[in-house]
Amino acid sequence: MSRLTIVNPQTATGPAKTLLDAVQSQLGVTPNFIRVLANSPKALEGFLGLYGALGGLTLDKAMQERIALAVAETNACEYCVSAHTAIGRGAGLSNEEMLRNRQGTSSDAKAAAIVAFAKALNDNTGDVTPAEFAAARAAGLSDGEIVEVITVVALNVFTNLLGKSTQVEIDFPKVGLLKPLANAA
Repeated sequence: MSRLTIVNPQTATGPAKTLLDAVQSQLGVTPNFIRVLANSPKALEGFLGLYGALGGLTLDKAMQERIALAVAETNACEYCVSAHTAIGRGAGLSNEEMLRNRQGTSSDAKAAAIVAFAKALNDNTGDVTPAEFAAARAAGLSDGEIVEVITVVALNVFTNLLGKSTQVEIDFPKVGLLKPLANAA
């Protein structure tokens, strides 16, 4: 059960209602994650602004989902693994590829380098080694693409923190973690 109120779009008012209606209109659904975030309309507005801006990145949606899956699995966010598995399918990723991404790799060499770099960023809170940075460069990532990987990792760390701390109810087909936490409550 969610630790915070899951805001009902039908009874929401003011800015929260406006934002929830916009999400519903665009996606056709209003995920529980968004409904929990609506407890702070300004936080939801900021999230939606950054999320919307990611649509214009050089990294395509499938690549962003690969990164999201690697970060969510590493951070043990079952809500985000479930959500990004569903979104990843919609972006054209196979189940096998998404499993590889959750393990920190890919069947595609450039995607494998990007996922490995994203995982290193997440695992080390940005303090990547010269070798990890060089591997991203060797895979052909431009300065802009490196900044985009960092941005996608950062946004997904935020969603993982929100999903885990609030224990938001999973409203996507549930996907279990590869290695559940021993101390999960």
